[in-house]
Amino acid sequence: MTEHVTRGAAGDPEADVAEALGGLVADFAAFKARIDDRMTKQDERLTMTYAPARRPTLAAAEIEAPHLKAMGAYLRSGDDDALRGLAPEAKGLTTQVAGDGGFLVAPETSTVVAASLESAASLRSLATVVSVEAGTYDVLLDDRAPEAGWADETGTVAETEGPAFRRVSIPLHELAAQPKASQRLLDDAAFDVEGWLAARIAETFARSEAHAFLQGDGVLKPRGVLTYPTADTKEGTTTEIGAIRTGTAGGFDPVKPLDAVIDLVYALGARYRANATFVLNSKTAGELRRLKDAEGRFLWVDGIQKGEPAQLLGYPVLVSEDMPDIKEGAAAILFGDFRAGYTVAERPDLRVLRDPFSAKPHVLFYATKRVGGDVTDMAAIKALVFGA
Repeated sequence: MTEHVTRGAAGDPEADVAEALGGLVADFAAFKARIDDRMTKQDERLTMTYAPARRPTLAAAEIEAPHLKAMGAYLRSGDDDALRGLAPEAKGLTTQVAGDGGFLVAPETSTVVAASLESAASLRSLATVVSVEAGTYDVLLDDRAPEAGWADETGTVAETEGPAFRRVSIPLHELAAQPKASQRLLDDAAFDVEGWLAARIAETFARSEAHAFLQGDGVLKPRGVLTYPTADTKEGTTTEIGAIRTGTAGGFDPVKPLDAVIDLVYALGARYRANATFVLNSKTAGELRRLKDAEGRFLWVDGIQKGEPAQLLGYPVLVSEDMPDIKEGAAAILFGDFRAGYTVAERPDLRVLRDPFSAKPHVLFYATKRVGGDVTDMAAIKALVFGA
């Protein structure tokens, strides 16, 4: 600090004191300014280090997930640059196109399709559904039940026979749908293109799957339950479904119509009956609704709550229009534990390829998935055949 205590030119002591005090005040003000400047810079450094960054407000379109924006742009205009720029692991999308079957749809769309398939009146809702990455799903079945016996400490215990494994291979087949829309509709920003596409794909896939799981011949499609022959006995075989016959050609027995239905229930093993379900079409359901027991009570009971299945003899009923009508020799009613008896194998991905050329001025969307299905346990399913 500068020394200010000096005498003025006239040697006046008061002037000397005033001059000295003025110098001290000036020095203190400068020192305080330097301290304040240092404190301000220190606060700024602390704020930059610890304070959360403030992000500018984004428009709704900018907040939207990148994969949704990219897929929306591709579906509306065919612009796949954004899809190609995404990492393969980003939200389940891939950069594979054309030769590999197109782009994987956004997970939200795939989930909507899967939920719709589950809720459809299809055997899928009852069967075991597995996701696989390979082209075939193998199920190993042991047709020989393990044996056991009682023994004492000194007795001889017979050797248990080894397993008799049988392999059931379920190949995956390509299921395709090709909905179309006009380019003018796609250009409309208010049109929910992904929601529309998911609904159309789910509707088409559900119809095709439901038919194949019951009547598919196994050629380029799943093999259905009804394509297997029915055995002459209720026990069935490893290649035939056990059957109960009504005793009347093309109908129920006119005197005791309930007997065949009751026999069908108890033809199924006890370990399967706990999870068993009837499968039949609407016309057959109409016939069963008229049946009464000896005390005049209807066998058919409608579900109490909305969405709850009806019951027949205390077991739930799935009404599927892909089941045959009641006629001579038809297996119009199935009863079984389909979770044990039928397996659906599928790849989890759903692909879509945009085609603006084949149906101008419309745009086609070629959607594909891979799915297979087959009976894996004949003993878990029984059939009611309308015949003698």
